[in-house]
Amino acid sequence: MNHRTIPARLLTALAVTGLMLTGCGANATPAGSGTAGAEAANASTATEAMTRIVTTYDGGIKVLDAASFEVLGDFPMEGFNRVNAAGDGRHVVIATAEGFKVLDTGVWSEGDKHYAQDPAMTNIFFPASKPGHVVRHHGKTILFSDGTGEVTVFESDDLADGQPKTETHKAAEAHHGVAVELANGELVLTLGNDKERPGIIVFDKDGREITRNEDCPGVHGEAAAADEAVVIGCQTGVLIYSNGGITKLESPTEYGRIGNQAGSEESPVTLGDYKQEKDAELERPEQISLINTKTKQLTLVDLGTSYSFRSLARGPHGEALVLGTDGALHVIDPETASVTKSIPVVAPWEEPLQWQEARPTIFVNNHTAYITDPSTKTIHAVDFEAGKVISTGTLDITPNELTGVSG
Repeated sequence: MNHRTIPARLLTALAVTGLMLTGCGANATPAGSGTAGAEAANASTATEAMTRIVTTYDGGIKVLDAASFEVLGDFPMEGFNRVNAAGDGRHVVIATAEGFKVLDTGVWSEGDKHYAQDPAMTNIFFPASKPGHVVRHHGKTILFSDGTGEVTVFESDDLADGQPKTETHKAAEAHHGVAVELANGELVLTLGNDKERPGIIVFDKDGREITRNEDCPGVHGEAAAADEAVVIGCQTGVLIYSNGGITKLESPTEYGRIGNQAGSEESPVTLGDYKQEKDAELERPEQISLINTKTKQLTLVDLGTSYSFRSLARGPHGEALVLGTDGALHVIDPETASVTKSIPVVAPWEEPLQWQEARPTIFVNNHTAYITDPSTKTIHAVDFEAGKVISTGTLDITPNELTGVSG
């Protein structure tokens, strides 16, 4: 495990640990994740990379073939578990009550050769108290522990060889936060504790503070745009970190919370939600936000329908995608802030009061959006460029969280 050397005067802001992870040996070879040569010899081959879908349900996690929706793997797991792609096109990180586990979906590519084998739960594990956000950026995976404020960073591709070497950092206080490590080693880290989350702090690769901004009440979520501009949400707008400086964009309303975002390396514009009712038990907003990191402008778009925090996604060319409660997938041009298509997919639905409850959810790979419908236990593949549903699969469970890998 590597760690940064932090000057003593900065230790109150960022404590870097040099402890080795416990519970998993650094040299352990997890199930389904051995050396490339040995795995390739035992795997089937294909002419192109294979997408696989991962969905949670009450009692476990299933891995599906993206073309046929055949169940390839079923892994019983107790509790409420969250899933995020690990960033290597193969593995998925599962946030459990004990920490972050890693699932091998069984598909990968080596140059122009593509391989597939059975999915497997690996023995790769990152202990964490209240595991929170998982961020993928520039070939690295960044895990945040809400219970301790610890940040764990590793090379995404290293998962193929078992428990990866990690670099760890620690926020001054534990909080529900997030961190992003940039290509030059800079670390964008949220500030907060159990009472407030006021902003962000940025460190260089040696742990020295570059800048900070504490005008971001309720800081939550992140998205990276083109040229590594990082957008962090606030209850009063957003913070944009780029080229060594932080810019605050104020919400056009007195209270304008942008807490969930989706970014794309193909676009300088990030997609966010937008909530205006501070005291609502559950607001069902009908506007989304577009944040242009180059022009430093925040634009609101009226959808005419509400959506949930699991409704936001991006296409391969930076298209902004929103799954509405009207049952349609809305395609938005982020440059013109106009809705270019509204594709009917599922029946109209209403966002449940509890955020853990299942609702239609979207995952995008290339030009295909995969959308679940818990009410009918179905999953749909949508070609949003052609503007139509191209296939539908029926499941024997009620799907909840959704992600996938490109293979």
